[in-house]
Amino acid sequence: MTWVHDLAILTRGAGITAIIAVISTLLGAAIAFIVGVARVEGGPVVARIALFYIEFMRGTPLLVKLFWLYYALPLIGVSLDPFTTGIVGLSLNIGAYGAEVVRGGLQSVPDVQIEAARALNFSRRYTLLHITLPQTVIEMMPAFGNLAVQNLKDTALVSLISIADLTFRAQQLRNITLDSARIYTLTLLGYFVMALVLSAVMRFLEHKARRGAAFPRGMQQ
Repeated sequence: MTWVHDLAILTRGAGITAIIAVISTLLGAAIAFIVGVARVEGGPVVARIALFYIEFMRGTPLLVKLFWLYYALPLIGVSLDPFTTGIVGLSLNIGAYGAEVVRGGLQSVPDVQIEAARALNFSRRYTLLHITLPQTVIEMMPAFGNLAVQNLKDTALVSLISIADLTFRAQQLRNITLDSARIYTLTLLGYFVMALVLSAVMRFLEHKARRGAAFPRGMQQ
């Protein structure tokens, strides 16, 4: 087999990896904001539930969670296909780490601003949506960019639940060709290129967000 043939097969796997990474990152970001806000604004009971979720997800290996979702969950009557299992597992995992980013961002807002909002009789929801979050989202983006890249790398684990991603394809090719150097070199380069693209996208979004914050609507040309 040639480099071109191997690259074509790995590219198909990389496409699956990219889809799983993008979907799980977006879902994980949504989970992160919900859980992070719950930690800060949810009240004692909701905050403790959110904390348990965060600590459980951060304290257990992603691989074991994927195995549990794929092999153990069907025993209680819930069966997920491998693709869905991979996305769910990755989303729940990155969501827990992202929730701490959100919590830290919300708690970094000076208390004087919260007190001023209360003095003006703003509701907690209005304060959160229009005062707290707009200030912190931009500052969270570098951390979320790091989590997105980490999530991309974590997708390699879904190959162990029969998803034909980049790592799965690499293992197949390596078993056929026995050329570990060539196959895994191409695989490393594939992940590296995807990570570069993802990092560039996150930096672009951060730049646009900061530019929008610097020039509020009505002042932009």
